[in-house]
Amino acid sequence: MTTSTLPLVADPETWQRELDALRVREKAATRELDAIAAQRRRLPMVELPDYMLQGADGPVRLIDVFDGASQLITYHHMWHPGAEWQCGGCTGYTAQFTRTDFLRKYDARFVIVTQGPIDEALAYREKVGNQLDWYSTADSAFGADVGAPPGGGFALNVFLRDGETAYRTWHTNGRGTEQLSHTFPFVDILPYGRQEVWQDSPAGWPQSPTYEKWLGSEEVAALYGTEARA
Repeated sequence: MTTSTLPLVADPETWQRELDALRVREKAATRELDAIAAQRRRLPMVELPDYMLQGADGPVRLIDVFDGASQLITYHHMWHPGAEWQCGGCTGYTAQFTRTDFLRKYDARFVIVTQGPIDEALAYREKVGNQLDWYSTADSAFGADVGAPPGGGFALNVFLRDGETAYRTWHTNGRGTEQLSHTFPFVDILPYGRQEVWQDSPAGWPQSPTYEKWLGSEEVAALYGTEARA
């Protein structure tokens, strides 16, 4: 990409002064996120039924998806029956997460749940090179009950286990998932940002239609999937 539009060039002192002014806002945003997290920790929770999902080894209770941990994060991957390539946004988003064992130190686990039949879901997982554990809620009301019904959008949920009982503690979807990834935080610190038309950018900055620069499912597969690994 070439462009004739560039940020202003300044001497180091001016640059540092402008950065320091921005840092005040960044620190305020960090403190606000800390306050939001504190409020999140004080949310009430909802007791859940004993849902049955499908895993790689057959039927599995939701309580057992925790795999001994007390906390569980589920990303609900959109699923279109019969489609060769599933949602590019979900495929690209979940491709970011390759090493989540650090969650064990926090007594937690992160998995993917989808409405697709488990055999198809696992085959898709392999095709695109996803490294998380997948479960199917095709034969369960679980997905629909936590904001990810058949034919619906994506969602992210958090659960807490107390003995043999699971509780739902938090939920988000849409842009609420952005702060839980590294894709957008990385892109947002670039001089040209996401380059999407809705963003507030200086006149002349490169811009393109929303989603145009997102990796498609085929691109994820080409980078990380079966053929790429071969």
